[in-house]
Amino acid sequence: MVNYQLKEDQIVTKIVELNARVVGLQFPDGLRVHATKLARKIEKETGATTIISGDACYGACDLSDRTMEGCVDILIHFGHTTLPLDYRVPVLFVEAYYTMEVMNSVKEALKILKDYKTIGLVTTTQHLNLLDDVAQLLEKNGKKVQMGPGKGTLRGQVLGCNFSSARELSVDAFLYLGSGNFHPLGLKLSTSKPVIIADPYMNEARTIDEFADRILRARFAKITRAMDAKKWGILVSSKEGQNRLEMARILKEKIEDHGHEAYLILLENIRPELLMAFRDIDVFLVTACPRIAIDDAQIYEKPLITPHEMEIVLGLRDWEDYQIDEIIYE
Repeated sequence: MVNYQLKEDQIVTKIVELNARVVGLQFPDGLRVHATKLARKIEKETGATTIISGDACYGACDLSDRTMEGCVDILIHFGHTTLPLDYRVPVLFVEAYYTMEVMNSVKEALKILKDYKTIGLVTTTQHLNLLDDVAQLLEKNGKKVQMGPGKGTLRGQVLGCNFSSARELSVDAFLYLGSGNFHPLGLKLSTSKPVIIADPYMNEARTIDEFADRILRARFAKITRAMDAKKWGILVSSKEGQNRLEMARILKEKIEDHGHEAYLILLENIRPELLMAFRDIDVFLVTACPRIAIDDAQIYEKPLITPHEMEIVLGLRDWEDYQIDEIIYE
């Protein structure tokens, strides 16, 4: 099992200080395995009752503060950092830092980075505590390292929907510390720079190029299918951190100006079975989490496209100017 710093003792101290009697706990899927152990510790050492959120959680934009409003005195949210949103209950964010070895993957990444001098260094919340050590290793190997804060993100931090910390950097390539492909894919599409992944979970390094090419071909196929669409469903999330209703209204007008029908559809969670009833809709435009249209495209019968892809469909943007959709929190 991967180890994370859950700061259990600090959490217990905070609960006692606040005299909280009911405590909400929320974890992303990868950390939920720790839920009952931590709940037991809290109840034993504080006397408080814990309520564990069983809903899926995809980020700080997806808190269970609304569902737990009126039920808990404090919500403890693990694995993400705060966003500038109005939460319904007091929220304590616990970053849950990764504690295992990462330098072997960074050393492997250095082999791929040999021809690049200036490196932009980025990661997700779980590895922010390791960035300075990684930067030192890169610098010892002759690299110049840049890290910057973004809009609504910390120094060196990227989200699945926000790559603003990287776009302003003047670098030859980026090193992404972490697992998976979506964040480095977004990084490449947002900056048009080479992206190398140092993956401590797989203990390897790789480029994002092959994956990016495969995804772009798949996106081109979705855009091509959408060219024949006459009736559009514009999906709007009711989650505060993903709600872009005003954007959806503007997109609706653009679609209608091009002679098509467009309808706003409000959802808490976007799932295939919830869209099946809309048989008359030809294509769905996602204004919620940008990952839905790309990560989950294969499980939907109808094409799901992003706002930038919609502009390509309508002839308002060239394919060569393809961009990943982002939600920037000011």
